[in-house]
Amino acid sequence: MRTSPPRTHAQRSAFVAVAAALGTAAVLALPQSAGAADSSPVGFGAGTTGGGSATAVTVATAAAFKTAVTGTAAKVVKVNGLISLSGQIDIGSNTTVLGVGSSSGFTGGGLRLKKVTNVVVRNLNISKPLKPADGIEVQASTKVWIDHNSFSADRDHDKDYYDGLLDINHASDYVTVSWNTFKDHFKGSLVGHSDNNASQDTGHLRVTYHHNHFSNVYSRIPSLRFGTGHFYDNYVVGAETAVHSRMGAQMLVENNVFRSTAVAVTTSRDSDADGYANLTGNDLGGAATEVSQVGTFTKPPYSYTAEPASSVVASVTSGAGAGKL
Repeated sequence: MRTSPPRTHAQRSAFVAVAAALGTAAVLALPQSAGAADSSPVGFGAGTTGGGSATAVTVATAAAFKTAVTGTAAKVVKVNGLISLSGQIDIGSNTTVLGVGSSSGFTGGGLRLKKVTNVVVRNLNISKPLKPADGIEVQASTKVWIDHNSFSADRDHDKDYYDGLLDINHASDYVTVSWNTFKDHFKGSLVGHSDNNASQDTGHLRVTYHHNHFSNVYSRIPSLRFGTGHFYDNYVVGAETAVHSRMGAQMLVENNVFRSTAVAVTTSRDSDADGYANLTGNDLGGAATEVSQVGTFTKPPYSYTAEPASSVVASVTSGAGAGKL
């Protein structure tokens, strides 16, 4: 537990420089400012810029949104208001989608990123995506940042009434999922759609989840096949099974908080082959773990700041979700 004052930016920079000089990978266990929006993604999705500084276009209808996000030219599309969708709308490469205020977004359907690259989605409310639409589906795409969104459904229907809130599949790669809320759903976030897709997925599906709040989500927080996942500084409440590593996936589970959760981490359910997991610094809150294979993924290939589990609840509840940019 930290008892000294937080380091200044200059002190943090000096710490990193010293660590680099010593030839070590520095992970700073320092509290991150609650609600302070990152200007760029941390983790596997680092370097994703979306539409960059392109002139923003604001839309308020599904038709206008569909037109605005088409194509590969750099573009920033602002969504003003809550738009009803039927199915999914495809997002082009080099796109930033940004909700206006705290209540803009989509309901009834979702967004699909299919065979695209360099996409940012921020500050949206995405609710009740009716099957077969996911809230957001990332398919065969690279360099994606999903940040400060609020995903939700309900658990008044059976588990297949809605599809996933956020699914990442078909060898998608270099994705960061940060500062989002996921609420009231059976199937949170599936990474890798099938046990039978090893030939496409192996060596891909590298995803970072940090500072997300999962509340009353039954499972898939996330569920990862074949890939490499880093799950740190997340807050999980009310899950049956949370982190699920399978089919040889490697998952580093670091400094998270679990409450009212039956199984925080499992590597041994529902697939033909187990996955791997490495746990460090978590507050399990009485949750069980089912780790049949300890992983070899212990040090991510990027710089990041992992705050201690003791700070996570305050940071995440204050800072995650739409309207917190």
